[in-house]
Amino acid sequence: MKILKYVNKIPGGMMVVPLILGALVNTFVPQVFEIGGFTEALFKTGATTLLAAFLFCCGAQISVKQAGISVYKGVSLLITKVGIGALLGVVVYHYFGMYGVLGISPLAIVAALTNKNGGLYAALAGEYGDSTDVGATSIIAISDGPFFTLLAFGATGLANVPLNELFAALIPIVIGFILGNLDEEISEFLKPGTTLLIPFFAFPLGAALNFKQLLSAGLSGILLGVACVLITGLAGYFVFKVLKFKFPQVGAAVGATAGNAVGTPAVIAQIDPSFKVVASQATAQVAAAIIVTAILCPLLVSFLNKIEKNKKKGELVNE
Repeated sequence: MKILKYVNKIPGGMMVVPLILGALVNTFVPQVFEIGGFTEALFKTGATTLLAAFLFCCGAQISVKQAGISVYKGVSLLITKVGIGALLGVVVYHYFGMYGVLGISPLAIVAALTNKNGGLYAALAGEYGDSTDVGATSIIAISDGPFFTLLAFGATGLANVPLNELFAALIPIVIGFILGNLDEEISEFLKPGTTLLIPFFAFPLGAALNFKQLLSAGLSGILLGVACVLITGLAGYFVFKVLKFKFPQVGAAVGATAGNAVGTPAVIAQIDPSFKVVASQATAQVAAAIIVTAILCPLLVSFLNKIEKNKKKGELVNE
């Protein structure tokens, strides 16, 4: 059977297929891998460790001369992602109030659009970009968690910048970066890990999702996910185009929402009780957006990748 061949034909297949399989397992037979030991660690709870190993391998591929580029790319995507999500949420709140528009509250909008899926971004950057694109992961990691949601609603005095999450994402890349630059053989040895590990951390990431959440959120949750991919994903793509980075399609990889965003509405509601009336609905909508963006974002990046490749072919022909 040519399983790998068919998986590679699917846009972002090495990430999307294991992720969807993990979500299906968690939806219909969630306890099947909860038997402890190596099985549970590999298929249920090991996403963070496997992703850390992936980032370590990617860090080893970044040369000293490229480090500044990774920071530049990361800051560009961070400002784009957070800025658009916060602005849109505040505008909706100003004109439509607490309950928002089309059934989507500003709380759900800001929680979903300002928070990016670091694992998915790193995987897509590794597949469609280069080591500098993957290195940007450590910078945009600061958009994880409720901090920027609080910032958007003017509640920054009640929250702290999640520096520990930032450093936690940065350290594996930095150590890999140091070792890879001290010894080129180490860099070469770790290079296969930048692709080999993708399906291994994709499955447990999917095993944290549940397709039943789509039903509870309804059409509004699906719409939120689609909007997140199209608005922030395309914005990231065009920013990379304007800045003339080599792989602008990677900019669209910030169009997905991270799994931890599902807890953001509850955190905000605890700090500001006025949001309790929409917190449960926002939670369901954000959960739906997480699933929808995890599926659609790789498709968008793959589509843009084809466009960029065709443009380059056309330029070579004209020359």
